[in-house]
Amino acid sequence: MSESAERIKNWAEKIKEYNAVEWDRLPEIYLYMDQVLTYMNKQLCLFGRTENTPLLTSSMINNYVKDGVLPRPEQKKYSKEHLALLMIICMLKQVLSIQDISSLLKILLEDASQDEMYGRFCEAQSAALKEVCERVKDTSDKGDAELMRLAIELSIEANVRRTASERILSELTEEKK
Repeated sequence: MSESAERIKNWAEKIKEYNAVEWDRLPEIYLYMDQVLTYMNKQLCLFGRTENTPLLTSSMINNYVKDGVLPRPEQKKYSKEHLALLMIICMLKQVLSIQDISSLLKILLEDASQDEMYGRFCEAQSAALKEVCERVKDTSDKGDAELMRLAIELSIEANVRRTASERILSELTEEKK
């Protein structure tokens, strides 16, 4: 097994075991921006292109607030509700536009409380991670060429799933208008 295949397999093993922080375990105290960034980037480090790639910056948070995707902080302090939404936004922004994420969150919050919606998100994410990581681990033993084939397959699947998600959101938001 090549060194890169070994690193990929190790990453897959780590991320397969990843579980987003449960609602009841999110910080109860209000956090300032720098604390939010430290906390969130620690939670998200496995999802970047490398483990040192920050997935969240203060500019991003300010833009999410400005765009109405994230509620305004109370006296520059962020609550567990903010952290849960930021977790969802950070995971989904890789595949959906901020406008689509905003629409999706509004639709989901019509039928569930914020903690229920966050719990459902975490369950779906965990199941998807386990499925993909099993494929990555199984393929990493077969060599670099097979890993490249898997990268292509996963990219195609991601594109198709994004397209389906966008179509669903488009139809549902049009219907609501």
